[in-house]
Amino acid sequence: KPVRNVLLQRKEKITGLEQDIDDFKKGAKEKIDAFSSGIKDARAKGLKEKEAIMETAANEEKEIIGKINEKAAANLAEVREQIAKEAEDVRASLMKEVDVFAKNIGQKILGRAV
Repeated sequence: KPVRNVLLQRKEKITGLEQDIDDFKKGAKEKIDAFSSGIKDARAKGLKEKEAIMETAANEEKEIIGKINEKAAANLAEVREQIAKEAEDVRASLMKEVDVFAKNIGQKILGRAV
């Protein structure tokens, strides 16, 4: 009888340990699944935040480029206006001297005073 009791106790202990092992395996699997799920959620959240930041940056870039284009267009118009004014000034100055140039050219061609 004492040997049977010892064998029964061992069997109960082994069965209990096997049950504990199964419980630990299940617990470990649940923790791994929860960890994986947490990582997946964190990656999804990070991706959404990244996309939001990229969209904000793209909008800011468009705004800055728009301002630069407006400033460049204004500068271009100003430069064109200045060039047109200078060309008109030069034309007016040359028109005053056309008679003198024509007279000098005529004298050189004819070889005498006109």
